[in-house]
Amino acid sequence: MRYAVFFTPLSDHPLTRRAATWLGRDACSGEDLDRPDGVGLTPEKLADITAAPRRYGFHATLKAPFRLKDDASEAQLISAFHSLCEAAESFPAPRLVISKLGPFFALVPAEPSASLNALADQAVRMLEPLRAPLKAADIARRNPDSLPPAQLSNLEAWGYPYVFEEFRFHMTLTGPVGDADAAKVEKALHAWFDPVLAGPVEISVLSLFIEPEPGVPFRILTQAPIASSAIRKTA
Repeated sequence: MRYAVFFTPLSDHPLTRRAATWLGRDACSGEDLDRPDGVGLTPEKLADITAAPRRYGFHATLKAPFRLKDDASEAQLISAFHSLCEAAESFPAPRLVISKLGPFFALVPAEPSASLNALADQAVRMLEPLRAPLKAADIARRNPDSLPPAQLSNLEAWGYPYVFEEFRFHMTLTGPVGDADAAKVEKALHAWFDPVLAGPVEISVLSLFIEPEPGVPFRILTQAPIASSAIRKTA
């Protein structure tokens, strides 16, 4: 069993609804969904290119999937998660844009955001005391010999290569897409997502996800609002 802290808007947010339909699964309800029509891709093609991100649900990683230490409980984790939400402050993230990151497509901020980076740093640090050390197989899956020194150090110390200076906020929309299909997939992504990408996305809620058994889809265990900075200043 593994857990993760992800950002995803609430289930009724237009972006969340669009992304769940695109991926073919709602991470909150666990329901399989019919895929979009009229985007220039067949349902079979969509199923193929979204197979990897569908298992995780629509999200941006803040604290990467991890197992609990032997002496830690799910109740302790939920309590720590709520403490994280209470310690953080809500803020508007920059407008999200569709981008190709290596072989896959994702939503990324249109401009750098120190607030997003700080929130991810906070999530990594606050939940670290509950994380079990990686198993040898977990490290091997990361192909550690190929990692730059900073990412290898992060993997060994924090269980994930892409933290702190190596963190890049992104919300994955596809698995690997070959060069022959890239233009068609990008056009489909714009057709489906552009109507809900006009403005900034409010980072006002965090989600604790769970993978109940190895290899099964992640689902939302609980969500909690982030206390707004305005409330903090008047409390």
